[in-house]
Amino acid sequence: MKSLISRRKSLLVAASAALALSLSACGGGSSTTPPVASASFEAGTTMAKLSEAKTIKIGTKFDQPLFGQKGLDGKPVGFDVEIGKAIAAKLGIPADKIEWVETVSQNRESFIEQGRVDLVIATYTITDARKEKVAFAGPYYEAGQALLVNKDDNSITKPEDVKGKKVCSVTGSTPAKTIAEKYGAEVVPAATYTACLEPLRNKQVVAVTTDNVILAGYVDKEPDAFKLASDQTFTKEPYGIGLKKDDTVFRNWINDQLEGFAKDDTYKKAWEATAGKVIKTAPELPAINRY
Repeated sequence: MKSLISRRKSLLVAASAALALSLSACGGGSSTTPPVASASFEAGTTMAKLSEAKTIKIGTKFDQPLFGQKGLDGKPVGFDVEIGKAIAAKLGIPADKIEWVETVSQNRESFIEQGRVDLVIATYTITDARKEKVAFAGPYYEAGQALLVNKDDNSITKPEDVKGKKVCSVTGSTPAKTIAEKYGAEVVPAATYTACLEPLRNKQVVAVTTDNVILAGYVDKEPDAFKLASDQTFTKEPYGIGLKKDDTVFRNWINDQLEGFAKDDTYKKAWEATAGKVIKTAPELPAINRY
């Protein structure tokens, strides 16, 4: 009898250990984020202030599958999130001390200017117009604009096919401007790309347009409902990390970290754990723009 009880206890301990290991693996970040650093920084720099505070506010999207989407625990997950965690770690800030702030396309610049966030990592395309208001580190990824259509719609295969037709995109976004000005679509604006899905499903619009990686996330979630009109993209969208315009020291430091991530496989691991589960082509870190 004692032997049986002892055996049951052993099995219970083993099961508990396995469960703990499983939960640890699902926790996100520990296997892709570099160890928290203990580096020191020059006094007065943004790096020193954040490192001393042991916390950072990072703006990201909460509704973008693969890049930044709120998980079951209420915290965002995705490639942008992993890049944010890696940068925080280099500042000596653990992942659980990051304050994630939801940002959408139309408030990214204002959040940076107002100091509501320290960084924005949110599928944030670098443009000349935006550089007048904020600075960008990177790019850390280059996406391309594409079209999402209903699964049974074969009438749209290229951007020229949406001329004069209703296409949904986010207010103030680069894709909305491109599809209207260059391809003559009638843009139906929305606050988020997720808000575009029901109009598409109900055929109130013929397509949703934004970067291919974002749209691929929606296809992954609902493959029987949606598809990409084509595997080809029709723009180049370099994603950058937004920060205050005149903080050159911080921008250069982040650029150094990005290049380091490419060398030590942090970048590769972050991709494979997130967007790489759907988009199998592994990206290379684009050439850093040290303007």
